[in-house]
Amino acid sequence: MTATLQVSCAQPWLTVRLPGLCRLLSFAPHRPGFQAADKVIWREVRNADLGPEVDPLALLRDGLAAIGGLDAVAMMTSRDIRRHFIARATIEGVTAACVATVGLGNGEAVGSRRPGRPGPPLGTVNILVHVDAALTDAALLEALSLAAEARTLAVLEGGYRPDPARPPVTGTGTDCIVLAAARGAAPLAYAGKHTAVGEALGRAVLDAVRPGVADWLVENGHRPGKGG
Repeated sequence: MTATLQVSCAQPWLTVRLPGLCRLLSFAPHRPGFQAADKVIWREVRNADLGPEVDPLALLRDGLAAIGGLDAVAMMTSRDIRRHFIARATIEGVTAACVATVGLGNGEAVGSRRPGRPGPPLGTVNILVHVDAALTDAALLEALSLAAEARTLAVLEGGYRPDPARPPVTGTGTDCIVLAAARGAAPLAYAGKHTAVGEALGRAVLDAVRPGVADWLVENGHRPGKGG
């Protein structure tokens, strides 16, 4: 638990309760785009859950309905959700808190695709980052891009290179980022690297994703930062 987020984990669900109703922007499979919500949920899935006849979105939606979570923004991952990482950063009175799960089995280098379908364990990089400042639509978009940049830096630092002839992975083919911001009457117009909210957000994402990358690499027999 952080000062701003309440995190509970009971497989297959990882639930993060936000500090009240927030504005969210994401490309999550359930309730993507601009939304209002007070919680974000991860659903852990296994290969056996996703046979060729299974609609993954229906699986997610039906599961959310069963736990009363249809009003949440929700993501899916094959990563063990117990291996989640939480970080918090405060810059000039603005606080950002991040929860991340990291798997790189289906990692890709941006701008290219590995031939064939990556084998298990797949996983993905799923991130929720909350800032306690209100943001305009433009600032939400800017902040989301900054979260993606921080994710990419953390993954690159890990040096995972499944194919020595190709660049190191920069993320996976199924990454998901959810950005949550407080609601307020005077939203900030900017959230870039020169702002306190941008610095806090970037720091929180880095500090959550870095140990997640290292954890996955060690678990799968790789040395963090050494490639291969």
